[in-house]
Amino acid sequence: MKRLILTLLTAVFAMMIVAQPQVRKELKNNVALSASNSRAYPIPTQQKLTPAPAGKRPFYMSHIGRHGSRYQNNSRDYRYALDMLEKADSRGKLSDLGKDVMKRLRLIYADAQARLGELTPLGAQQQKEIASRMVKNFPELFEGDAMVNAHSTTALRCVFSMENTLQQFIAINPKLRISHAATLNDMRLLYYFDRDLLAKATTMKQRELYDNFCKKHACWQRVASSLFNDTTYLRESANGERLNYYLFRTAGSIQNTELRDRLTLYDLFTPEEIYENWKAENVFWFMGYGTSKFNGGVLPYSQRYLLRQLITDADSCLQLERPGVMLRFGHDTSILPLICLMDINHYGQSIDDLEQLDEKGWVNYRICPMGANIQMVFYRRDLSDSDVLVKVLLNENEATLPVKTDVAPYYHWTDVRDFYLKKLDAFEQKK
Repeated sequence: MKRLILTLLTAVFAMMIVAQPQVRKELKNNVALSASNSRAYPIPTQQKLTPAPAGKRPFYMSHIGRHGSRYQNNSRDYRYALDMLEKADSRGKLSDLGKDVMKRLRLIYADAQARLGELTPLGAQQQKEIASRMVKNFPELFEGDAMVNAHSTTALRCVFSMENTLQQFIAINPKLRISHAATLNDMRLLYYFDRDLLAKATTMKQRELYDNFCKKHACWQRVASSLFNDTTYLRESANGERLNYYLFRTAGSIQNTELRDRLTLYDLFTPEEIYENWKAENVFWFMGYGTSKFNGGVLPYSQRYLLRQLITDADSCLQLERPGVMLRFGHDTSILPLICLMDINHYGQSIDDLEQLDEKGWVNYRICPMGANIQMVFYRRDLSDSDVLVKVLLNENEATLPVKTDVAPYYHWTDVRDFYLKKLDAFEQKK
């Protein structure tokens, strides 16, 4: 019996050892991943999709995507660290490294000036490449004069993401019938904030919990100290913790711009500091949008109306011979909680220990990078086929749903539909 217990404990310990360094290894191999939701869209890892069951053909796609790579939204992301360093420089308090970093920040600020939140050239290219792969993967949906219906929030980065996608479709097949819109009515669905649910994630208790987590994983002292030649000035006249925060955010955002091959800020951080900074950001997104007991476990339901609309649209399209493609373009604040609500790839799981997020597989840069997208592709033999199948792609890789199936990675639409409607109805009854 003792030998059995020892064997089990050894196996569990071995599993933990394997799980823990996975993110560290990924960040070491590709430091840009540490940008979390600001990670530039990756090329899908799955090069060949699983063929559909015999006789089944795609006839409808329901897509919802995040805009492509963009400049940072807030001027503080560009000015906070630069202002602090320029002030210190005017008083002769910067080290040689600090002066060099200040010069880099000036270049980054100049590149982003008057472009806050705008789609970058890389973001436009990402959308065109995603569109090309859609046509390649599902050519039946884009044949002849097929219909493509697209909607976007009114944010320009989303509008231009939509337009670059549609331009690529037209370049491939000029016969496509395309309609597109970006209206306040679209905002009601694609940029919906549930204030009641959001309040549960922004209580003083939640903020205190997050602040304590950040303090536990704080690693700013060495980086901040390396930029100044006077430790007293740093302690009394500069906020080293905030400086580190904005430097790290800026380091991650560069990959989305045309400066990505010209300069970096990641050289300021050690691998351990990169991991710890990322870890705090990962917890921030989980507590704000994931299924967490710390936010009441209900934040993903902020996208319940969007999920119902996806189901309603799909049901109506089942009645059509050639429904075509429905595209929607929004933001991480809607797509991330929608992914969690649908429990795609188990990202809707509730994790009680914040220290174990990456061990449990909740890793933000895998879930919702720039350009993140969900593609729900529907299959049948013909209009009379009542056994409609659906396959879900997350960032163009085949994904799992919390629904039983005998044809994975395909699912019977009736099972998927019933599962989600019951889930949504149960939530509404509890409110």
